[in-house]
Amino acid sequence: MNPRRIGTLVAAAFLALSGLATAAPAQAADRPTVVLVHGAFADSSGWADVAARLTADGYPVRTFDNPLRGPAYDSRALEQFLAAVAGPIVLVGHSYGGVVITNTQDPDVRANVYIAAFAPERGQRMLELLNPILYPGSLLLPPALLAGPVPDPASPAGVNLDAFVTEPFFREVFCQDVAPAKAAEMFRHQRSAAVVTNVEPTENPSWATTPSWYLVSGQDRVIPPALQRATAARVAPDRTREVDASHASYASQPSAVADIVRAAAG
Repeated sequence: MNPRRIGTLVAAAFLALSGLATAAPAQAADRPTVVLVHGAFADSSGWADVAARLTADGYPVRTFDNPLRGPAYDSRALEQFLAAVAGPIVLVGHSYGGVVITNTQDPDVRANVYIAAFAPERGQRMLELLNPILYPGSLLLPPALLAGPVPDPASPAGVNLDAFVTEPFFREVFCQDVAPAKAAEMFRHQRSAAVVTNVEPTENPSWATTPSWYLVSGQDRVIPPALQRATAARVAPDRTREVDASHASYASQPSAVADIVRAAAG
């Protein structure tokens, strides 16, 4: 092959590679921002492994520090948080975080993802959903679950009644499929939730107008799997997956959680 022909091919190859290099950041920039919302008895640090996987794929990821004060208060705080996020958004809620994203209205949210989460209908309370007769199996009961007064600047009295999971039962109830050392770390990061989170009714549910996905935890000891499946059939028909995991699937099965978030973001 003559030198001119070789030079032409090399130049063409270089231009093609240059085009790919410039196209990749544009594709990443077009991806929605994933906002991860933790539930009760946890904090944002629990999302670390899920966030790492999504970030490696080029998704912008933000974590929301859920106040755990009640659906109205927490959803307003989330709406304020989302107002500072540019472009389309995928909201991901775990456990009580599902109640918060259900009560959140933002025009930039393109999809909801429920991870072993509550997704109430209008007027429903979380306490109604945890019906032990219809859906037995939850171990989130005393002495594993206790309540006590805590300082709370969001309360007019400056104090609130909060629930928390006691240390001897934390791993057994919340995350039986993670290593003991990991469970101990999660317990240290536990944040208590105001008891009002269980009794405050839901407003217009966002899942009624926003495409939603649901990941069921098949070995959940907090929200019975049967309740999750019934919820998923209502809010995410044909967009439901199931994983053999505890309530804390985001910690024990982060790849499965990241996969369903990618599906929603796709």
